[in-house]
Amino acid sequence: MKIFLVSATSAEIEPFLHRASFRKKLASGKERFAYGKAIIDVLITGVGMVPTAFWMAKSLYKENYDVAINVGIAGSFSTGLQIGEIVNVVSDRFSEIGAESGEQFLSLIDLKLLEDDKAFATNNELVNSSVFESKTINSLKKVKGITVNTVHGCNDSIQKVRKLFHPDVESMEGAAFLYVCLNERIQCLQLRAISNYIETRNKEKWNIPLAIRNVNNALFMILDE
Repeated sequence: MKIFLVSATSAEIEPFLHRASFRKKLASGKERFAYGKAIIDVLITGVGMVPTAFWMAKSLYKENYDVAINVGIAGSFSTGLQIGEIVNVVSDRFSEIGAESGEQFLSLIDLKLLEDDKAFATNNELVNSSVFESKTINSLKKVKGITVNTVHGCNDSIQKVRKLFHPDVESMEGAAFLYVCLNERIQCLQLRAISNYIETRNKEKWNIPLAIRNVNNALFMILDE
């Protein structure tokens, strides 16, 4: 199996990088690893949706992969998700793209600017319909995400985005990853661990090391199946 593993930072997949067997450097910033019977090309995109979309598109040119996996951390809008819990983000959206009209937010659909982009569902969401036989993947909680340029840390903006989109989690890359995969018709998985709750910013309540450890353990479980 040939896997395309995408992460915003090397820190988020450091446990994998230590355990997998390095093979060689590839073009477009990728590195090739072997793990079990799988060949895994790793791309570290940098933080944010623009570098994620650019480097993924560049890396996928004339390449064929069985599956693409985005591994990272996320903030949760719901205390129903525990810090360190692993989730499968099955729908995502670029929540900030649109226009303000007074207190109202207008999406690209509202503005009639989306035109014929088949990657988007009718409600302006990107939906991952990939099906996996993996027991580990199928045991994960499926959640709805939003992708942002500025992570939320102000109560007013948090309440506004909750009312607009009813998201479960938030990242800075997820929708870009999913958009590229949908357009390239690649089976994909957005695998994330909860590192913090979306609230007034207080890093003392975050647990990034736990989230990184757990999401990598989940990745190993998937690869070992």
